[in-house]
Amino acid sequence: MADSTTKCLIIGSGPAGYTAAIYASRANLSPILIEGLQPGGQLTTTTEVENFPGYPEGITGPLLMEDLRKQATRFGADIRAGIVTAADFSERPFKVTTDDGTVITAETVIISTGASAKYLGISDEQKYAGMGVSACATCDGFFYRGRTVAVVGGGDTACEEALYLSGLAKKVYLIVRKDYLRASKVMQQRVLQKENITVLFNCNTLGLFGDEFVEGAKIVENKGTDKEQIFDIAIDGFFLAIGHKPNTDIFAGQIDLDETGYIITKGSSTATNIPGVFGAGDVADPVYRQAVSAAGMGCRAALDAEKFIMENA
Repeated sequence: MADSTTKCLIIGSGPAGYTAAIYASRANLSPILIEGLQPGGQLTTTTEVENFPGYPEGITGPLLMEDLRKQATRFGADIRAGIVTAADFSERPFKVTTDDGTVITAETVIISTGASAKYLGISDEQKYAGMGVSACATCDGFFYRGRTVAVVGGGDTACEEALYLSGLAKKVYLIVRKDYLRASKVMQQRVLQKENITVLFNCNTLGLFGDEFVEGAKIVENKGTDKEQIFDIAIDGFFLAIGHKPNTDIFAGQIDLDETGYIITKGSSTATNIPGVFGAGDVADPVYRQAVSAAGMGCRAALDAEKFIMENA
């Protein structure tokens, strides 16, 4: 594809990227959006979305993302399949290269590459994706009201997820690899005192089973010791809470990142340390990680980009 020039380049799709494209298009910035490895982002692996405003009956993740994509296209966004392989933010205009060799020159760049949930690496996680396996209790916990679920992890996030789910589910197993919780003392106390949470210490998940949906997990306790034993637990949902990895490797060394790789933005804006480059969505949000908050951040990034262009014309 021939090299391109734009006032606003958006790297990554999902709620943040597509919303940024909608706002940037309406501001006559003629944005180009590169969709990335997973067009539509993490929501494309989610079956039902019931907490996104405007869909009172709920909607599937893929359909929601398709609606946002269509809306961005309607206003003139140039949405392209592809992956960004290199980015040069050393001077304006910025230069970004895609996997087909195209070089895009941009006055502003919005990074909305998202964050990927960390998984255990067992094949059953993919087999039951959307069929009982989830990496977001806030997103999917509602579907497990009165049922039995398991959460994997031992840190604050895992404890928060377990506590959240305990208010919905009948029973929650917290599967912890070590013989202690890494969470703060307050979170540990809350989990251990919650009647419907059972903590399984020194345990690892070997696999999941079920005809179509998750029906149980195979657990190994005290793996590799003379006390090792394998047992099954009956569950309806399996939640991963072992962290997320922001997709920022390609920007390391140019964009300021925190200790875990999330983009650091300035104050209440979406501005990064490089004037004209903005961060939006999960890639710059280690706290909320919700579709609606990502969309809001995409809006803010587009408005910030528009203002930057006006002030630096």
